[in-house]
Amino acid sequence: MRQMESRRFNDYSKENSFFASRAVIAFVFVFVLMAVLISRIYFLQVVEHERFTAISERNRIQLQPVAPRRGLIYDRNGQLLADNRPNFSLTLLKEELGDLDQTLAKLGEIVELSEEEIKRFKRRLNQRRRPFETVPLKFRLTQEEIAKISIEFHRLSGVQVEADLVRAYPQGPALAHALGYVGRINERELQQVDANQYAATHYIGKLGVERYYESLLHGEVGWRKVETDVRGRVLQTLEQQDPVPGVDIQVSLDVNLQKFTAELIDGKRAAVVAIEPSSGEILALVSNPSYDPNEFVTGISVADYNALREDRDLPLYNRAIRGLYPPGSTLKPFTALAAIDSGSVPLDHKVWDPGFYQLSVGGRKYRDWKRTGHGRVDLNHALAESCDVWFYDIATKTDIDIFSDYLGRFGFGSVTSLDLPEAGAAILPSDEWKRGREKQPWYPGDSLNLSIGQGFMIATPLQLATATAVLANRGKWIRPQMLKRVIAENGLDGVQQELLAQLEAKPTPPDVKLKREANWGEVIQGMVNVVHASYGTAKKSGVDAEYLMAGKTGTAQVVAIAQDEEYDSEALSVRNRDHALFVAFAPADDPKIAVAVVVENGEGGARAAAPVAREVIDAWLLNDYDNALRDD
Repeated sequence: MRQMESRRFNDYSKENSFFASRAVIAFVFVFVLMAVLISRIYFLQVVEHERFTAISERNRIQLQPVAPRRGLIYDRNGQLLADNRPNFSLTLLKEELGDLDQTLAKLGEIVELSEEEIKRFKRRLNQRRRPFETVPLKFRLTQEEIAKISIEFHRLSGVQVEADLVRAYPQGPALAHALGYVGRINERELQQVDANQYAATHYIGKLGVERYYESLLHGEVGWRKVETDVRGRVLQTLEQQDPVPGVDIQVSLDVNLQKFTAELIDGKRAAVVAIEPSSGEILALVSNPSYDPNEFVTGISVADYNALREDRDLPLYNRAIRGLYPPGSTLKPFTALAAIDSGSVPLDHKVWDPGFYQLSVGGRKYRDWKRTGHGRVDLNHALAESCDVWFYDIATKTDIDIFSDYLGRFGFGSVTSLDLPEAGAAILPSDEWKRGREKQPWYPGDSLNLSIGQGFMIATPLQLATATAVLANRGKWIRPQMLKRVIAENGLDGVQQELLAQLEAKPTPPDVKLKREANWGEVIQGMVNVVHASYGTAKKSGVDAEYLMAGKTGTAQVVAIAQDEEYDSEALSVRNRDHALFVAFAPADDPKIAVAVVVENGEGGARAAAPVAREVIDAWLLNDYDNALRDD
């Protein structure tokens, strides 16, 4: 019985048959898998061979951009104004860093790291970047700091000291407002340029010449073909195309005159612009107080920037091209020219000046600066003695549109400079302008104020210098510009040529044509008498001059003075005192320089502004850089 049961439960033939069927199924399954695998291998290795070879090659070989050298800037005599100097930076490589906070703590024990530098570093670290691209932590390392870091390299994984070229301004604050500066490029600026050309560039022109001529100065990016490992680390350079350096340029500034002028107005809130009348080249453009542009190149600290921004004297404000001032009596040569040339008054027009002027009997008294009056005054004495009443009188006889038309011909109310992108247009008032802005008609009193450069009339020092240069040229227009010459040894590319073509294509205002050419001489003679006649308001500035200077003093009110009150300097705070202005050109018969000077709250133009202009003109014409103002 037991034997029979054993046979029933151990049917070996049946088990063998069952095992064989399972083996066949497994073999078929394995065979199918092998077939699928072989077909996949065939597809990848044969069918898709070219595609994956290309992908592999791209992973192994990369193109990396190489930054070009930025073009240098020289003055008219070849002195270097903007240089490129080696800068050593402390950088970190994210892929090789261990604990970031621990690494920063160790570095903080070796070199001084501010909280702001650490915040900037972490912000840069989180921005999109290439693999194995270092991120700067601290710029402008000293030799001592480099030595300290080098000693600790073995303990600082991922820490490097890298060298690159950064902009440097040897003259510092003296040329900040004239040249502008470069700074680290931001996302907004990167969207406005060719991103490929700036792939390896960290800096871009921010203001002034550096900004306007960016396409010339930047250069053309190069590249290098490198072999990398799977993590992106460079193994070797296979091929390289060197970058094309930026073009060097020569500006019209004279660095000696620029620095000399800056010394003349040191300690004052002031601006000076000097132009060569024959060419329009800007010889000096100074705004004081100023700032050191070197601080902005690699990034100024928040504390230092806030100190500049919150300074009451506004060192960041370019007074020379953006400062808005009532021109005061420096406008009188132009309003006089408008009145006599238009025929509103005859050339021999005379008035009696009792010290005031009234539009109607018993009406408001418009005071002359000289309370006792000038007596009988003609054009010559009106200019030389700056007689307000003569100008009040011609204002009642000259339509505002005539004044506005003639002043506009000299560049007031518009931007006429070629390559100063921040220059302001200021305000040239007219009947239409007032109706549009003030919603009021033009009143006779407005014309009286305009005739002496007050009221709504506003100008910049650059506009005053430009208008004075056009007057010196007897109407021949020149456009003020900073560029003197492009130094391109290898020629210019298309973008650079286009920039210069656009510069040349900018229309120059038409020459100022007078109905009677002799009127130029009449007005200019009045300006000569301002400086050289015994009754001229700036006669002290003409003493012992070796040339004839034509000039005009100006005083512009900052706060209104009541009709029956006299100007009391002592009763006013310093910042509420009158501005001092002076415009001049020399020699009067063959102009080589035109100058505009504005000294904020300097009160008298003859006392505060004219001596500065005399020193500037002596320096340029006579090569006399003996600063008499400083010596005094």
